[in-house]
Amino acid sequence: ASSFSASSASSSRGSIAIAKQNPFGIVIPSIRGGANPLQMSTTADASVASALSASTAKKGDAKLDALRSLMDREGIDAVLIPSDDPHLSEYVPQAYMRRGYLTNFHGSAGTALVTQGGAYLWTDSRYFNEANLSLDADHWQLMKQGLPKVPTITKFLTDLAEEKRNCGSNVPLKVGIDPYVHPASFAKDLTEAFDGATKDLGDEAASLGEIVTLQSNLVDEIWEDRPAVPTSPFRVHPLEYAGKTVADKVNSIRQEMAEKKATMSVFSALDDVAYLLNVRATGDVETCPVGIGYVTITNDEVAVYCDPAKLVAEEVQTHLEEAGVVHKSYDDVVPAIEEHVAASKSNRVWIDKSRANFALCRVIPESKLIDNQNAVTPMKACKNAAEMEGMRQAHIVDGAAMAHFMAWLERTIVTEGKSVTEVEIDEVLTGFRAKQPGFVEVSFPTIAGVGPNGAIIHYRATEGTDLLKSLDMTNPILIDSGGQYAYGTTDVTRTWHFGEASEEFIDNYTRVLKGNIGVDSMIFPTNTPGFVLDAFARKALWEAGRDFGHGVGHGVGAALNVHEGPHSISPRWANKEVMKKGMVVSNEPGYYEDGNYGIRIENLLEVQYVDPADDVGEDEEPPEKPAGQKTFLKFAKLTMIPIQKNLIDTKLMTGAEMDWLDAYHEEVLEKVAPLLEEGSEAMAWLKKSCEKIDRS
Repeated sequence: ASSFSASSASSSRGSIAIAKQNPFGIVIPSIRGGANPLQMSTTADASVASALSASTAKKGDAKLDALRSLMDREGIDAVLIPSDDPHLSEYVPQAYMRRGYLTNFHGSAGTALVTQGGAYLWTDSRYFNEANLSLDADHWQLMKQGLPKVPTITKFLTDLAEEKRNCGSNVPLKVGIDPYVHPASFAKDLTEAFDGATKDLGDEAASLGEIVTLQSNLVDEIWEDRPAVPTSPFRVHPLEYAGKTVADKVNSIRQEMAEKKATMSVFSALDDVAYLLNVRATGDVETCPVGIGYVTITNDEVAVYCDPAKLVAEEVQTHLEEAGVVHKSYDDVVPAIEEHVAASKSNRVWIDKSRANFALCRVIPESKLIDNQNAVTPMKACKNAAEMEGMRQAHIVDGAAMAHFMAWLERTIVTEGKSVTEVEIDEVLTGFRAKQPGFVEVSFPTIAGVGPNGAIIHYRATEGTDLLKSLDMTNPILIDSGGQYAYGTTDVTRTWHFGEASEEFIDNYTRVLKGNIGVDSMIFPTNTPGFVLDAFARKALWEAGRDFGHGVGHGVGAALNVHEGPHSISPRWANKEVMKKGMVVSNEPGYYEDGNYGIRIENLLEVQYVDPADDVGEDEEPPEKPAGQKTFLKFAKLTMIPIQKNLIDTKLMTGAEMDWLDAYHEEVLEKVAPLLEEGSEAMAWLKKSCEKIDRS
């Protein structure tokens, strides 16, 4: 999450004028000679008073009206509706898309807050444009997370609690949450914020606010025809792609448990479960090869908690039995944790509260809780040799698919003079990927944004909408896409223009490319956090007074989720995770002009040692260096797809940068050409696209 400053509700002093009534039956004095003390000053123009007052809520939104009736039944002042499922997934099954159902905003990040007087949506800068287009402004207020005067949800709720107390009520602000879809860390942060604000009022003050854990999710009660929770079967992820057996992974985890004096480890993130058990699934979560379930490991048991329908394949049953994994009911995970905690005074549970839901964590007493990054997270992030080889191969076949697609697209637009809708572009590109060996599905919903749609960071073209556009020679297109293959995961963005691009567009495109090259070319010492590299992606844009509002890079799983932690490259300094050999990270600077166009150039990179002598094997530290010397890391390219050369202003490029481009295209041609038929239009497109750049 982005870190940002928050504003607070400020009280103005003045003489009392006409008294008003608020929903708590408390007299609120108005103020002469100053702003109303109940108005919070933020760029989002959020009003604490309005949030508290049921009389200010506009009627007519059937979902909000029904939800507020349920809030009355539960005796709560506010209810939070996050994006999450019980596993805190980025992409969630349709059954858990409650925030999307309620708000009509379907971006992957965002949290809704509904009070008796208002409805608010927090999301980050990637989605400001999309959220503005999706929300009904008569009923919803967009809180632009990360802007200087927009409060965090925690700050907003604390201010709301203080305002309720200022109105004369000694009843705490009651905030309802479904404990299964909020991280335990959020519940902790909100409780601490309420406690801190209460303490400021004096030792005798009653609590300003409290969390109410709801017995059922209120949105589910108003959601007619809610989809069922999926039960897609697991499949075995072969050892030739996994690189390590389940037994090897469990043994490593138990060694770390012994060091931490933990007697149980709990894994709730779906990609952790899939990685640990060497299984995958298709259908539970769109574009993510994971299945719904939990895993616990103790000194004498490994248990998977899932619907039995997920284990119908005999191969999967045999695979798990041979690994010593026992099956338990999905709903038994919380009781299992409770039983383990109660079984012995010395039992302690290792769980990452930032990646586990509140329902799991609240049954573990603080004295028995080990709240640390779990053992799977770093193991999964640093790919072993088999996983990395699969990733390399996936990107080569992905390059072949893209060559076929681009040859078709260029012929259709330029030679035949036709236009193509964004939806057709998505379908044709997916079709070419589907012809590659081992293709399973796309790795995320394809972003194909023509012209102004390219400025919507996570745009998704849909038939029958006003936003849908067609590509011709007059507009650029930004295509961000990827594939899930049996052996690896890809994610690539290219921006193309088949017509005459403006000088401004070429200038911005070149600066984005320079940023990509700047990160790609970096050599840096071990123990370097990703945020240190972020500025190199922005330098050329900064020199022109420009920037972009998203991070530069995210981790990517090996035949797993396209977004994977714990590392990243972004300006968010809170993430201190260092780059390590074997990590895969995206490199995707961009530039966006709302209502005009978007530019992004993205490659995936693998982290390697600069000196091959330092690569002494998996799980082994490089040899110590003499005093004054360090071990250094570099990036190697995974993505094998050309970059459009006629959009580059060579006057802005250095000789070294143009050498980089020529060398990259030479590597692309060498690796992808063997997969194409000599004389085909795909081969012709690839060869032309990989020619050396004209430096004249």
